[in-house]
Amino acid sequence: MSTEGILIALLIGAIAGWLAGMIVKGGGFGLVGNIVVGIVGAFVASWVLPQAGLSFSTGSPIITSILYATIGAVVVLLIVSLIRRTA
Repeated sequence: MSTEGILIALLIGAIAGWLAGMIVKGGGFGLVGNIVVGIVGAFVASWVLPQAGLSFSTGSPIITSILYATIGAVVVLLIVSLIRRTA
């Protein structure tokens, strides 16, 4: 992966993590945490959404990537909040 690709992945992860933190109240983890949650969310969404038969495109690959990663990050934050609540 090129340096440009890594920077784009980090930017998409940061945006998706921030959006997910805004959607799931109390789910924000700061800049680095949001990047990690966004990147993990992108992996989760790339596996879960096709399994559920959901696929969409906005016409812009960047916007579509942000939406997928945000959906995955919301799922990750909900799972983390459930784990925190039971611990």
